[in-house]
Amino acid sequence: MKRIYMDHAATTQVDQEVMEVMLPYFTTYYGNASSFHSYGREAHDAMEDARKKVAELIGAESDEIIFTAGGTEADNIAIKGVAYKKEKGTIITSSIEHPAVLETCRALEREGFNVTYLPVDRFGMVQPPDVESAKKDETIIISIMHANNEIGTVQPIKEIAKIASENGIPFHADAVQSAGKVSIDVKRMNIDLLSLSSHKIYGPKGVGALYIKKGVKINPIIHGGGHERGLRSSTENIPGIVGFGKACELAKKRMDTDVPYLIKLRDKLINNTLDKIEESYLNGHSTKRLPNNAHFRFTAIEGESLIMSLDDKGIAASTGSACSSKKLEPSHVLMAIGLNEVEAHGSLRLTLGRENTDEELEYVLEALPEVVERLREISPLWKKDLEIEKWRKEMEKR
Repeated sequence: MKRIYMDHAATTQVDQEVMEVMLPYFTTYYGNASSFHSYGREAHDAMEDARKKVAELIGAESDEIIFTAGGTEADNIAIKGVAYKKEKGTIITSSIEHPAVLETCRALEREGFNVTYLPVDRFGMVQPPDVESAKKDETIIISIMHANNEIGTVQPIKEIAKIASENGIPFHADAVQSAGKVSIDVKRMNIDLLSLSSHKIYGPKGVGALYIKKGVKINPIIHGGGHERGLRSSTENIPGIVGFGKACELAKKRMDTDVPYLIKLRDKLINNTLDKIEESYLNGHSTKRLPNNAHFRFTAIEGESLIMSLDDKGIAASTGSACSSKKLEPSHVLMAIGLNEVEAHGSLRLTLGRENTDEELEYVLEALPEVVERLREISPLWKKDLEIEKWRKEMEKR
């Protein structure tokens, strides 16, 4: 059976070039980067080379990058680090953030901090005037994701960061989904803190990074031997860091070819799906979205059944965030953009990668309408909708 992977927002395969540069650091150059002997120096030099590559992807300086165990830890260090430095105050974030940000904010609420959760429009967009209105003298940090991990909407980060900068408020962006797919220049965009993750850009799992602009002060949330400028104590994952560095290097190098290719596939996927399947809708912004993200909803379809049926045909997809896909509750992102629970449960996320082909896309475009039609045949909601439509047509004749 043909197997097609279209869940790249959840994770990506490790690029072969990334794997090759990692392997020696498991077996030959396995020293602790804090050791003074040659083994340690080799590991340290490799780590610093990777740090430079991560910095170059986002327009930062290498000494502004600290390595973490992933995007979730980077989000925690950024938000809690600022909060604990300030000791009290208000955090501004959005209602559609990744759980790594939302749960961090909720934890801080339990510790006495105040949190403002900004609404979004029907496309999942945060409006800069809402940020302007929400800021207060006691606001200690603004955290808005660069691009949403479910519906793919890209936020007006530059405008929001400008508001924060003009008011002396640190601005944090979760760029886990956007880095390597959307151009990022932290200096030009006035970003103070930025979270990154390796496994979203063909690097290994279990490693990420946090950009911290020079002059921004945060407290550590992990204590120990003082690694990573004292902000993230723990012996560094050198193989993972080396792989992450290579993945960033490749992402920067390939962006000019990867992004147009992904947009071409994405738009073909979106346009054909909306044309072929009645009562199908696109979630998220039609143009201001990640180049590889297509997120749909289908009337009278249950999302989990749709995912399982596509998997039976060899197509790997998801309903939304892989971090919360096993929960029975409707997506907080889809509820925030105004969908009801039934609509939210009938969603499908297809996220493309550089290895996907036009042939694979044709297979998906053939299989998806068949699956939707079959599921609707057994859906009581679809039968109800057809009865309502029949009644409307009869009323129009009278």
